[in-house]
Amino acid sequence: MFHGKWKAKRMSKTERGVALVTGASSGIGLATARALRRDGYQVFGTSRKPVADTADGVTMLVCDVTDDASVQNLVEEVVRRAERIDLLVNNAGIGLLGGAEESSVAQAKALFDVNVYGVLRLTNAVLPIMRRQGRGRIVNLGSLLGLIPAPFNALYSSSKHAIEGYSESLDHEVRTQGIRVVVVEPGGIRTSFEDNLTRADRPLPAYDAARAGAETLMREVIDTGDAPEIVANMVVKAANAAVPKRRYTAGKLAGQVRFIRRFLPESFVDRSLRSYNRLPA
Repeated sequence: MFHGKWKAKRMSKTERGVALVTGASSGIGLATARALRRDGYQVFGTSRKPVADTADGVTMLVCDVTDDASVQNLVEEVVRRAERIDLLVNNAGIGLLGGAEESSVAQAKALFDVNVYGVLRLTNAVLPIMRRQGRGRIVNLGSLLGLIPAPFNALYSSSKHAIEGYSESLDHEVRTQGIRVVVVEPGGIRTSFEDNLTRADRPLPAYDAARAGAETLMREVIDTGDAPEIVANMVVKAANAAVPKRRYTAGKLAGQVRFIRRFLPESFVDRSLRSYNRLPA
């Protein structure tokens, strides 16, 4: 718990405030932390293992988003150093490739513990601080796979669909407290996402060929995707918007998918999705 008198801190026009970015040791998280720092934020990033502070001024702290005590210790340390938290970017996440039937319930729980419950833990720890400040912004990293079906990524897609519903609902709950919650939805991004990718823990021969095709497609999408900085710049935009939108797509592919899903007939979307994923009609 936080003790002592809450201290309000006046910020100059060149100081955006204090930002906390999870999963900031590489990829989208690192690019986002650096972009926010350039934009004038005092930035704290997290990683699961100790890493050095970045050369451009991002302070790195250790946090396991699946552990309540680790999350609470992180938030208390940021407040001890900076006295406030104005922006939380929930970026930490893992992937899971395989047919839905190929994953045990235990594996599904482990995925959701990072991608969904990790977001809940950080958000719940930060909300009381933002409420005392009378202001705050929470940016949750979603995915284009939170907008559409995702063959052989069903559980990962489910976790991102959950973030969509959670974020929009929470935004309505806390808006009168001066806090806004938004989602940034990346498409294919050139990152080391595969480093955090797990495979189904009980693979079935019936899915071998299609699963291999899905993995090949994933590699192609990542190899030809947008730079992480595209997402980072969209996070900065979402963080600073006076009247934020509920969702921000990041990258050409995500924008196209959102348009297709929103405006075109369901039958067309179904056929297009199967064609894109190289599945028989």
